[in-house]
Amino acid sequence: MTDRRTGPEGAAGEPGGEAAKGAAAKGGAKGPEELRRQMEEPVTGSGPGDTAADLAGTADAKGRTLTRAADLMDKAGAMTVQLRSSVGQAGHAVHDKAAQAGHVVQDRATRTGHAVHDKATRAGHAVEDSVPRPVRTVVQAGLRHPRPVLVAGVAVGAAVATGILRRRHHTHH
Repeated sequence: MTDRRTGPEGAAGEPGGEAAKGAAAKGGAKGPEELRRQMEEPVTGSGPGDTAADLAGTADAKGRTLTRAADLMDKAGAMTVQLRSSVGQAGHAVHDKAAQAGHVVQDRATRTGHAVHDKATRAGHAVEDSVPRPVRTVVQAGLRHPRPVLVAGVAVGAAVATGILRRRHHTHH
């Protein structure tokens, strides 16, 4: 073959040029004998002396690395799911404790309300037994219907307070 690419001009990329000299320096065959010898040598990889087994080991190491990376990604995903689950459980625990605390407060308020009611009832019964008959009827009505008595008491208190304030106002002038 003696076309323009294989001529002896010495241009780059031609057998007689710089590329050919570089190939010979890098281990290219200088003749048919050397070419046969190189063909019988083991397949070379990134360095001299690398055999096909070495290259297979390199490929196997790459595969192991990819497998390890995939395993770590799976583990990270599992840990993410586990953390989300833990956060959810913690949220439920806080909610349950808050509800329990609310129930405790509600129970205490109920017990306190009952205690106040019981004391008021006992006081009413004590007054009922120790007062004259006309007052006793009013006290019994108050025990049966506490709200109207409370409203009436507030009205009487307001009337008394108004009377006191008027009296003070008229005495100062």
